[in-house]
Amino acid sequence: MTNEYRDADGKRLTDYPRPSVAVDTAVLTVPASGPLSVVQVLDAVDGDWRLPGTFVHEGERLASAVLRSLSTKAGVTGLAPEQLHVFDDPSRDDRGWVLSVAHVDVVPASSLSATLDASRARIVPVADVTGMVHGHDDIVAFAVDRLRAAYAGAPDPHRLLAEPFTMTELRRVHEAVRGEALLPDSFRRAMLPMLTATEAKRAEGPGKPATRYRRR
Repeated sequence: MTNEYRDADGKRLTDYPRPSVAVDTAVLTVPASGPLSVVQVLDAVDGDWRLPGTFVHEGERLASAVLRSLSTKAGVTGLAPEQLHVFDDPSRDDRGWVLSVAHVDVVPASSLSATLDASRARIVPVADVTGMVHGHDDIVAFAVDRLRAAYAGAPDPHRLLAEPFTMTELRRVHEAVRGEALLPDSFRRAMLPMLTATEAKRAEGPGKPATRYRRR
């Protein structure tokens, strides 16, 4: 007969109440000439729009649950979300005590359009995403803050823009992510030390063709 584990108070693991564990994912992107946006899915039961998420099944890894939810609820495959933050407020979910291990992925819009199921998922500007259930607004806000901090000091670190790109294209992506206009000259001075100019040129209006760059 094996000895059953008991803690210092003589209690077994099953003597303690446990939260349900869920995963919710903020998939962020910047559509062509659009603002920073996030993927929402239409809930099959309640009919509202929310982040793709699911409860973790017995014996299932968190990463597997995330990929399962993205595939079954949004039709999205081929992503590699990373853990973002654990949202553990016991009152965050009106269904009960649910701990959410939130994830995030930042991908080019072209990566989503290839698989996104438009009948049950959509891409919505983050500024318009409010009033979601189960604390999903907080997850989006946390993910956006993290993303904006990354874009404050590096040229498109999540590679939303394909190389090579012009300085104007790079600035527009940063403006979309940060949600504000940036001064062209100041932006150029900040980014140039982290870029390598290529021989390729692109016409941007009546002036001389613009230099195209790669990240160093």
